[in-house]
Amino acid sequence: MDKRYNTFSAHLKRIFGCKVQRISIDAGFSCPNRDGTLGSKGCIFCGGRGSGSFGIKPELPIALQLEDGKALMRRKYHADKFIAYFQPYTNTYADLSVLRQRYEEALSVPDVVGLIIATRPDCLDDSKYDYLSELDITTYFWLEIGMQSMHDKSLEFINRQHDFRATQHAIKAAVDRGIKVCAHVILGLPGETRTDMLETAEMLNLMRVNGVKIHLLHVMKNTGLETHYRERGLVLMDRDEYVGTVCDFLERLNPEIIIHRLTGDGGHDNLVAPLWSLKKFEVLNLIDKELTSRGTAQGARCGAVEPRIL
Repeated sequence: MDKRYNTFSAHLKRIFGCKVQRISIDAGFSCPNRDGTLGSKGCIFCGGRGSGSFGIKPELPIALQLEDGKALMRRKYHADKFIAYFQPYTNTYADLSVLRQRYEEALSVPDVVGLIIATRPDCLDDSKYDYLSELDITTYFWLEIGMQSMHDKSLEFINRQHDFRATQHAIKAAVDRGIKVCAHVILGLPGETRTDMLETAEMLNLMRVNGVKIHLLHVMKNTGLETHYRERGLVLMDRDEYVGTVCDFLERLNPEIIIHRLTGDGGHDNLVAPLWSLKKFEVLNLIDKELTSRGTAQGARCGAVEPRIL
């Protein structure tokens, strides 16, 4: 079925001509917001093993994690090729020699055709950008940067320990080198109006990102956000509000931006709220229906909201 937005799966099919799946791996990196460099508590939404780390077997070497993931993805999705996704924690937070060793171990695994590296904007420097631009030439490559929001009040709430200017600098440095950048954003952050969220969409256009991952603010066990939710009555988006906001967001994104994700994967064992987000495919179907009902698509209102330049 053709989508009304520019999907990552269709992009991969165009590039490789076959079914390609990401395999999340834990390469043993830490985070400056957990090891005491910037803080020790981490981002408010991040659990003890890093954001999005469910189902990974960190006790295995990188190559074996990938082999394990390949077997699963072949059974579940009939995938032919794979992308090593360095996901939990901050995957550029080490010396360049360490990064080279771990990335190249992943690329040495048969049928691994590329890398996705997830990181923070404040854990990159010129030497790392230069190396990542080399990777972009020699393999299929994406750099994922946790933007979350363009609003400093929101970054302070989630305890990012950096401001939006750091994100702007990191994305510009990568994009100027020709590196494909996927920015992560969170919808439903406390205190953000719909206008605030749509400003973030327009800012993504201005920063010339190549891809976007849209996440719902959801509460996981053993996080600072769980404490906030239980003790302070944090109000989360309901399903219909989220679907409508995602459609508004997509309408304002440049249609060339590739959509890597439209909602998060909490997992039954770790999700506290909202429970409706467990029905991921139902949410995705509702987004499709809403776009069809509106007669609209990604980019239909690009430029409708001018972001306030900070």
